[in-house]
Amino acid sequence: MVQTPSGGAGDGAAAAGTGLMSIGAVLNVLREEFPEVTISKIRFLEAEGLIEPQRTPSGYRKFSPGDVERLGHVLRMQRDHYLPLKVIREHLEALERGEAPRLPVLGRQRDGEATGQEFPAEAPTGARIGRGGLLAAAGVDERVLAEWESYGLLAPVGDGVYDAEAVTVAGLITELGRFGIEPRHLRAMKAAADREAGLVDQVVAPLKRHRNPQTRVHAEARAKELAGLTVKLHAALVQAALGIRLP
Repeated sequence: MVQTPSGGAGDGAAAAGTGLMSIGAVLNVLREEFPEVTISKIRFLEAEGLIEPQRTPSGYRKFSPGDVERLGHVLRMQRDHYLPLKVIREHLEALERGEAPRLPVLGRQRDGEATGQEFPAEAPTGARIGRGGLLAAAGVDERVLAEWESYGLLAPVGDGVYDAEAVTVAGLITELGRFGIEPRHLRAMKAAADREAGLVDQVVAPLKRHRNPQTRVHAEARAKELAGLTVKLHAALVQAALGIRLP
C-alpha cells in the first residue's frame, strides 16, 4: 500500500509531478464507469482499510494511480460479483502476496446468507445479497440491522434478501454513527430520498409503460441519469446550506 509521505512544502507542491489526485478528481475518473459512486463511498472504503491514500500536511487525501486502480477493482467486485467487503479484502490481500486467486462470486443463497463460495459457471442473476452477507459486509449484528430497518433505512426486497446497494447504505449509516448521528436522525434523509425517487419515477413512468422495448430500455437509462443529477443537486444544496465545499 502507498505510505503517507513526510511533510515538506505546501500541499500543492507535495503532489506536483507525482501524478497524485484529489478525492474530487478520483471521483470524476471513477464515475465514468461507476456513475453512482460518491465521495462518502470512497471515504468508507478507506475507513475499511481497502485503500490507503497519502495525506498532505494539512490532511487532504491524495490518491496515486495505483489507488485509483484498486478502487476500481473493489467497486467492480461489488458491482459484478456482489461480494461483501470481507471477501474483497481477502482477495486483495492474496493478490498482494503474489498469489493468483480465482475471483470469487457471491455463492448461491443458503438460509438467507451470502456463502462467498466460488461458482465458475454462472454469476447471480440480480444484484442481491443475503441477510448474512449484509451483516458481514456492514460489520454489525442482528440488533443493529433490526434498528435500521425499524426506521425504514433498509428493507429486504425478498425473503431475507437485499438489494446490493444496501451494503453502501449500511456503510454510510455506520460512518455517520461515528459522529454521533443515530439512525433515528436519518429518517428525514430517507423521506427526502423517497420524495426524490418519486419525482424521478414520475418523469420516466410514461417511458416504462411504452410498448416499444427500446423505449423501456431508454427509461432505465433516463432514470439513472436523473438519479445522478438529483444526487449531485442534493449534495450541492447541503454544501451551500453549510457554507462549505468538500475537498
